[in-house]
Amino acid sequence: MTYPESRYSGEAGETSATLREAAAPADLVFRSSGNQVHYLATGGSTDGLFGLYRWEMSAARTGADPHFHRTFSESFYILSGTVKVYDGRSWTDARPGDFLHVPPGGIHAFRNESDEPASMLILFAPGAPREAYFEGLPRMAKATAEEREAFIRAHDQFVVPDDDGA
Repeated sequence: MTYPESRYSGEAGETSATLREAAAPADLVFRSSGNQVHYLATGGSTDGLFGLYRWEMSAARTGADPHFHRTFSESFYILSGTVKVYDGRSWTDARPGDFLHVPPGGIHAFRNESDEPASMLILFAPGAPREAYFEGLPRMAKATAEEREAFIRAHDQFVVPDDDGA
């Protein structure tokens, strides 16, 4: 394996880093579930390299059903609580420090079933524009099945049956 092609050709480096302080308010709050999403680094802010989000789940049962993406990988790092993760084979209770990487095409899902708050980092690589997907989710509760299907496909999300039955 080699390093990727150079993306910076300067000799002295540049002052271009950004800091998001932990106390910054959430960028998105799901009113129905109380979940919060912090846009730590969007695909737009990283020139498409990656997207990094802190997902804070309330105690309410919430999460994503089994699905896959064609154009990007997704990784999960559990920060607090217990998050049930699906690797395409089985559901596992993931705890702080646990990490799940899903390559493009890999079936995966997550949910909070613990009745306690939980949080995790979600990393997308390359940096897909997931903000429009996250921000559109609340509208899908009132959408028709056809509208939901068009929405998720437009955001490179392909739902599959949960063979494990969890």
